[in-house]
Amino acid sequence: MLSTFIYILLFAIVMAFFKSPFFKGKVGEALVNLNNGLRLNGAIYQKMTDVTLRLKDGSTTQIDHIILSPYGIFVIETKNMQGWIFGSEHQKSWTQSIYGKKYPFQNPLLQNYRHVKALEEVLNIKEGLFSIVTFVGESQFKTSMPKNVFHGGGYIGYIKNFRRRIFSEDKLFSMGDVLNGKRLEKSRATNREHLNSLNQRKKTSFVYKRNPEIICRRCSSIMVKRRNKKSQESFLGCSSYPRCRHTESM
Repeated sequence: MLSTFIYILLFAIVMAFFKSPFFKGKVGEALVNLNNGLRLNGAIYQKMTDVTLRLKDGSTTQIDHIILSPYGIFVIETKNMQGWIFGSEHQKSWTQSIYGKKYPFQNPLLQNYRHVKALEEVLNIKEGLFSIVTFVGESQFKTSMPKNVFHGGGYIGYIKNFRRRIFSEDKLFSMGDVLNGKRLEKSRATNREHLNSLNQRKKTSFVYKRNPEIICRRCSSIMVKRRNKKSQESFLGCSSYPRCRHTESM
């Protein structure tokens, strides 16, 4: 009886792991990584996977895939989900409908916007960065999606449509060196630091309740109304201050 119970318990643990967001996320990243390797010429497209960067404000950001090319830098966010997906470009949250139940999740375009801004900071560039979101798994879009949101490997054709040269070979080599030098080591410590950074941003995201749609373009926290002590003019400041110092005019 005891041995049977242990086997059942181990089976339940294994099944729970396979169904966990962590495992699904890793499977999604692996599928996209395989697709990139098979369909994007390695002589033209330099691929980087699972890149964690520390920003000037001390926070971290974790990017699923970065593709460096003469035609631009493509920043890919992957989602391994099932069911029906509802969303639009400017919504704060999208919706997953599965087995008759609805589950909100963060708009992946907003999530990837932070990744793009992080690369702007780390690489010190202002153009040539392109955001892509791709869903893998048995999901279906039930609303019209922005042109840079795809299912499966559809994003490959989108990338190949970019033919205007933006970066020289020397610039690409330099940017690759910078990213390899600044990316954090893949380790449990790095994952813990990133999770702590995410939790910190989630805590501050509830500060401003009156208009939860005003999102910081840099770190995705809520923007709050503040007043300049000298000029007495009102402005919007990130609720994560001083970790994030992004501001906007009213």
